[in-house]
Amino acid sequence: MTNSDQAEAAAPGAWAPLRHRVFRMLWIAQVFSLVGTWAQTVGAQWFLTVESGRPELVALVQTANSLPVLLLALPAGALADVLDRRRMLIVVQTGMAVVAVALAVDTLTGHLGTAALLAFTAALGAGVALTGPALQATVPDLVPRAELPIAAALNGVAVNLARAIGPAIGGLLVALAGVGWTFAFNAVSYLVFVIALLRLPSTPPRLDPEPFSDAMRLAVGYVRASPALLRVLARTALWVLPASALWALLPVVASSRLKLNSTGYGILLAALGIGAIIGAWQLGRIRTRLSSTVLLVLAAAAYALALVVLALGRSTPIAMVVLVLAGAGWTAVLATLMATAQLILPAWIRARALAIYLLVFMGGQAVGSFVWGALAGLVSTEVSLLTAAAVLLVGLATLPILRLPDASRLDPSHSSHWPTPELTLDPDQHSGAVLVTVEYHVRPGRIDDFLKEMEYAARSRRRTGAVRWGLYRNGATTDRYIELYLLPSWREHVRQHEYRQTVTDRSHEEAVAKLLVEPPHPSHLFSQRASSS
Repeated sequence: MTNSDQAEAAAPGAWAPLRHRVFRMLWIAQVFSLVGTWAQTVGAQWFLTVESGRPELVALVQTANSLPVLLLALPAGALADVLDRRRMLIVVQTGMAVVAVALAVDTLTGHLGTAALLAFTAALGAGVALTGPALQATVPDLVPRAELPIAAALNGVAVNLARAIGPAIGGLLVALAGVGWTFAFNAVSYLVFVIALLRLPSTPPRLDPEPFSDAMRLAVGYVRASPALLRVLARTALWVLPASALWALLPVVASSRLKLNSTGYGILLAALGIGAIIGAWQLGRIRTRLSSTVLLVLAAAAYALALVVLALGRSTPIAMVVLVLAGAGWTAVLATLMATAQLILPAWIRARALAIYLLVFMGGQAVGSFVWGALAGLVSTEVSLLTAAAVLLVGLATLPILRLPDASRLDPSHSSHWPTPELTLDPDQHSGAVLVTVEYHVRPGRIDDFLKEMEYAARSRRRTGAVRWGLYRNGATTDRYIELYLLPSWREHVRQHEYRQTVTDRSHEEAVAKLLVEPPHPSHLFSQRASSS
């Protein structure tokens, strides 16, 4: 057996994560819930079409759905990291079911108005915002590390399946029973999700979670001090900004260039969905043969080809073929980006950091859709699609300097290698800032290696709570250095010790130890007010 054959045999299959019972139940429930959401969107848009006939009000349904995600993503991630995620998800989904029931009752009794519908829709959008980070942060606990990319791809399949099925079910319910029953169907879908969540393993909150405001501050600080995550976020923005042109302008292409009705547009969406399924199906095999960088290049090339064909072509069969390619590329890229983020993030910050990832993705899609729509209005749909394709390809030129991090070289698992500090004074009596100093005696000839390792130490301290960091050289003896970093409180430093250190952090500290004459000497200095006398 060749090496490539062995790698393919060892690679997880396209549906491997579904072998895990809890993930399988959650995935099926997620599909059902997303189908309910799409059915409700159709019902809400139809209600406003009949009620007012004003297109700007119909468009506000999508705004009411998505705006809460942009506003609440980071707070939702903070809550998911400091609370029991299972309980949080159950409470949120139950609340969404109650809102959907109230919406259905109001509609069926004839009391629903435009303002109330948009308010109910925004409330459900807030529920989606609270659900996203907690759900994505839970996935690494449900499947093995090697299956995370496939699990992320399956989540993309769930979205595309719902996008294909949900509007059809919504339209059928509106035609046969009325708008109110689309809302009732959505309420049932939330309850199905709650039943699946009851099987989810509990993730009890930490004994000493950060206060809510500190939790959000730490999320921003972590991302700023994580080059690996910053590269993931940059690649996400560079992908979704131009790629959003297809989703924004496909209805226009269907009606104006391809001369299709609503059924034909649905067929084009089905082609995208089929491509997404094919992309998820083949992703495991592709990842054994191609690096993430090559995968991004091929996916972007296929997607750019689809944009060009849609801009210039007038053949529906050819459009369907390139849409299959685009759907596969969309799923492959987003699954790779999401899985990379999940693989490199430690559990204590995962939901908050993934919330920032979702914020970049949703914000990029919203901004991109607006830009490409505005350009299409000012010039033409063809120019807008061709420009988006060009921007997508230009983004590939940044790959040499913005490569995705190699997740196999990072281990975010918790490490307890930092011993509990031994103190004489009672730290509870000193609630102010704490300055930690570490003295290093470096071996002769190893100073350059030491300084390189301390670059990592600087980022690690900031990621785990330090608000300031510095490294100073002793003027009297050039082989001695003092590291200083400031934390807001002693409790924050204890959290560094208790659960914020990773296996990767430990490996770097072991590398530093090999460069020293003797073990480093830490000290903990507490803020002290000078006497006023």
